[in-house]
Amino acid sequence: MQTSPDRHEYPAHWEADVVLRDGGTARIRPITVDDADRLVSFYEQVSDESKYYRFFAPYPRLSAKDVHRFTHHDFVDRVGLAATVGGEFIATVRYDRIGPDGTPASGPADEAEVAFLVQDAHQGRGVASALLEHIAAVARERGIRRFAAEVLPANTKMIKVFTDAGYTQKRSFEDGVVRLEFDLEPTDRSLAVQYAREHRAEARSVQRLLAPGSVAVIGAGRTPGGVGRSVLGNIRDAGFTGRLYAVNKALPKEQKELDGVPAHRSVRDIDGPVDLAVVAVPAEHVPEVVTECGEHGVQGLVVVSAGYAESGPEGRERQRALVRHARTYGMRIIGPNAFGIINTSPQVRLNASLAPETPRPGRIGLFAQSGAIGIALLSRLHRRGGGVTGVTGVSTFVSSGNRADVSGNDVLQYWYEDPETDVVLMYLESIGNPRKFTRLARRTAAAKPLVVVQGARHGAAPQGHAVRATRLPHATVSALLRQAGVIRVDTITELVDAGLLLARQPLPAGPRVAILGNSESLGLLTYDACLAEGLRPHPPQDLTTAASAADFHAALARALADDRCDAVVVTAIPAVGEGSVADAALAEALRSAAAAAPAKPVLVVHVELGGLAEALSAAASTAPQLGAATTAHTTPGPAPTGERPYAGERPPTGERPPAGERPPAEDRPPTAETPDGAHLIPAYPAAERAVRALAQAVTYAQWRRDAADPGKVPEYEDIDEKGAAALIDGLLARGQGLTLGTEETCDLLGHYGIHVHRALPAPTADAAAEAARTLGYPVALKATAPHLRHRADLGGVRLDLADEDQLRRSYTELTELFGTPDELRPVVQRMAPRGVDVVVRAVIDPAAGAVLSFGLAGAASQLLGDTAHRLIPVTDREAASLVRSIRTAPLLFGWRGSAPADTRALEELLLRVSRLVDDHPEVVAVTLEPVVVASHGLSVLGASVRLAPPPARDDLGPRTLPAY
Repeated sequence: MQTSPDRHEYPAHWEADVVLRDGGTARIRPITVDDADRLVSFYEQVSDESKYYRFFAPYPRLSAKDVHRFTHHDFVDRVGLAATVGGEFIATVRYDRIGPDGTPASGPADEAEVAFLVQDAHQGRGVASALLEHIAAVARERGIRRFAAEVLPANTKMIKVFTDAGYTQKRSFEDGVVRLEFDLEPTDRSLAVQYAREHRAEARSVQRLLAPGSVAVIGAGRTPGGVGRSVLGNIRDAGFTGRLYAVNKALPKEQKELDGVPAHRSVRDIDGPVDLAVVAVPAEHVPEVVTECGEHGVQGLVVVSAGYAESGPEGRERQRALVRHARTYGMRIIGPNAFGIINTSPQVRLNASLAPETPRPGRIGLFAQSGAIGIALLSRLHRRGGGVTGVTGVSTFVSSGNRADVSGNDVLQYWYEDPETDVVLMYLESIGNPRKFTRLARRTAAAKPLVVVQGARHGAAPQGHAVRATRLPHATVSALLRQAGVIRVDTITELVDAGLLLARQPLPAGPRVAILGNSESLGLLTYDACLAEGLRPHPPQDLTTAASAADFHAALARALADDRCDAVVVTAIPAVGEGSVADAALAEALRSAAAAAPAKPVLVVHVELGGLAEALSAAASTAPQLGAATTAHTTPGPAPTGERPYAGERPPTGERPPAGERPPAEDRPPTAETPDGAHLIPAYPAAERAVRALAQAVTYAQWRRDAADPGKVPEYEDIDEKGAAALIDGLLARGQGLTLGTEETCDLLGHYGIHVHRALPAPTADAAAEAARTLGYPVALKATAPHLRHRADLGGVRLDLADEDQLRRSYTELTELFGTPDELRPVVQRMAPRGVDVVVRAVIDPAAGAVLSFGLAGAASQLLGDTAHRLIPVTDREAASLVRSIRTAPLLFGWRGSAPADTRALEELLLRVSRLVDDHPEVVAVTLEPVVVASHGLSVLGASVRLAPPPARDDLGPRTLPAY
């Protein structure tokens, strides 16, 4: 800890854990006087060449004066940070504040010299880039706006660190030294560089967990049964392609195997590296295991042990200690209380989970925070009857348990670039960082479908989850996720329904749906379901119960060839009689017709036709073959029928063919595609489920098309950003947070071209008359007391008062009905043109960020929850969609012959509010209510603004893992 002569206390908030380029982690923290021995040891391990690059001369060892200088900092003008692994330094960075002449200085000087030194063994891991992000954030906090660095021309690695950072910089060459100067204010390019590095590092960290070359199961019991022994058996039976070890300290010294797997008493005894350790020991023994793994160089842990945050406060502290301990050694954790992970790739074949069977290979990435839900999802994806039929396989599966470290955000980073995953399904019980999740979801959804169901929607998150506080209701969060392209569903049944369609079929080009089948009633049910979901169905085509397979083929071929059709739903019921069509023949007829038009999706609704569902799945499967190359955008087919609960059940232990050898045909996954490239047709047992899945695909496809041209944030020449900033600074000087008065609100909004109708106070009838003369008749008289404000239905508003007599009578009526003027707080306002009353709000949520909301004013909209939301900044296209996305939007567009409202003016108002909040994060809340949108123009009749110091934006700061 820093000693008393230093000017500032130790800045603990600068400590952070970061993920490096290779997927490992390091801890960044300030250097203190207690680090002298660590610094000397670190310097001794640096090569002579790196020392020369740092000091521009041979410098074999640090003097006592050097050690004192490099460990004594005031944390203002002199700051040093170290990156550590296992408690030891692997890299250092420091800055020294300088004046215009380059000599040491104090504030207000805003420039500093910066220098790095990275241990040779850790160069190329992105350590220097991470340190630069953190030292730059520290410098900005201390009032430093610019860094200068002198680098030898031969030190190309360090020059690249500076030039690749994305900051605005100058470069010069003098006296054989390259001098770099760069501003520290984040730029669009520096943020893009930061996000790209974050993506590569986090994706790599998950890839190391999901594709290890060697696995040790720690806690594999000596007797059959138990968690550890079960996981060991599952890994072995899945045919893991790497090295597998069993570890149990209670094993007899002479025992060298367990279930045919090499066994050891400690991970330290294993001869060779261990990439992944599955920890299945009691919680009180986990710290010892983590130490052994860290010292052996294990890269990651899957902790299935329970007894952590899910068990209460004591367990929560135990969980924090676990994460801190693992990160000390650069390891990442899935769990604790995790169900496990699965990777079906033929090159890996890893089932490090409690799932007794490995799912067949496929193209769906599956994430579940709950182990119970995870196994239910795996079961549903592979069950042949009772719902979704056929088999769609899994590429990778992660059940994160308490997600103390690796979260859904990390796995999204991996799946975004994983060529083996085409569709992502996620069951979330909490979203720890909604702002980051939304950013990653938008990027992922632009490349592949992302379907999410969220549990615990109406209550607290599970005890084991560390969740940021948010003031936004669940409906708002869901709306923001949909804006980011997420397909939001309510149940795991809908999750699987949507996933099957998206994995098996192309995206529809529009909402037009053809319906055909051998049941008029089922066709009508499908037609009604389409209308209810906002689709545009054609009248159902009834082929009658006598329809043959050829009739189905011809009807489907015609529908798919019709340019007015974007998708086809085929309905089928059992037929009775000699001419009834066989399931296999019908499936082949549908498959062959669909193959001729592969650009349009086809769905089947079947009633009591289990054989048809199986035949459809068998007709055209797209599961990758073991040992064969796979084709992108494919999904697996079904398992053979029978009593097995999972598709693709492996041969019993001891009967598995050797690695790389093809199994018998009956045990082999189906080929990647049929010869003509047809995709597997999904079948559903109910029309509503099929149509809902199709509607979700239609909405997502439209989002993909819109995302290709997201619009722009327009510039308005009359916006006075600097004037607004000066006003905000002056107002905030009064205190930490305040709600502005009427005049201040109007003044601030006026800087952004938002003009509020004046409302003059009327404490007496005479004052009301004077206000009306000032404003001009006709006027409105309003009570602004909190219980009457914006409640015209309670009678606290009098409109269209044409003269003073009417005004005075109305004033008397209000005071007689509701109380004294002091209680009513009446105001007088000039009448605005008639129109539609709407409400515009913006708020900065600490978890989700800045959110713009819009809805119609009035009790009906409030009761229905008919409000739409968008993340700020809003583009012109997003503003237009915001206006049109509420259910009561027809009132703005001439409903029942009324005059259409000026939606262009409304969209401009939304964009101006968005700009205000985006430009000035100190504006933490804005409400415009009511806003009357007339046929030409609009009138803002009421407004309120709240200012406060802006909440911290962790997405603008350096990369860090969640703190523990």
